[in-house]
Amino acid sequence: MRNRFKRRRWSRDPGDINITAFMNLMVILVPFLLITAVFSRITILELNLPAAAGQAQQDMLEEFHLEITVRADGIEVGDRDGGLVKRLPLKNDDHDYEQLSHLLQQIKARYPDKLDATLLLEPDTDYETVVQMMDYVRSARVVQAGSVISAELFPEISIGDAPAARTKVATK
Repeated sequence: MRNRFKRRRWSRDPGDINITAFMNLMVILVPFLLITAVFSRITILELNLPAAAGQAQQDMLEEFHLEITVRADGIEVGDRDGGLVKRLPLKNDDHDYEQLSHLLQQIKARYPDKLDATLLLEPDTDYETVVQMMDYVRSARVVQAGSVISAELFPEISIGDAPAARTKVATK
């Protein structure tokens, strides 16, 4: 009977828990998760809606409202109130981004304090074209002192729907 009693006492004593394997796992897992967290970044582009027609006070302060209309047959750069500045036709079945960048640099030289631009897109414009247009409107690559730098053009981009294409009316 003594043996039975001793066995019962022995089974009631709490045993030691070996957590060495768990600690080894944590030592490896935590740095791994911290290292991979640095590489998972999300790029966010801030966009605005075009200005409302009722903002008359702000419209009086700014004379030039840059509008870039992307169409299937080219790019139209103009002023909302003043009309078309220049039309850039397709070049080799693609939009002429280099000429657009050069034109936007000229506009930025005339209006250095201007930061906003409105990008008007036709409904069937593909995503790649939208992103490329936003990149070229936001900044330009210029050569300065023998090195290529990124110059800010119009970082505050508003996106909207393009108006119907202007058709020429034949007169008799």
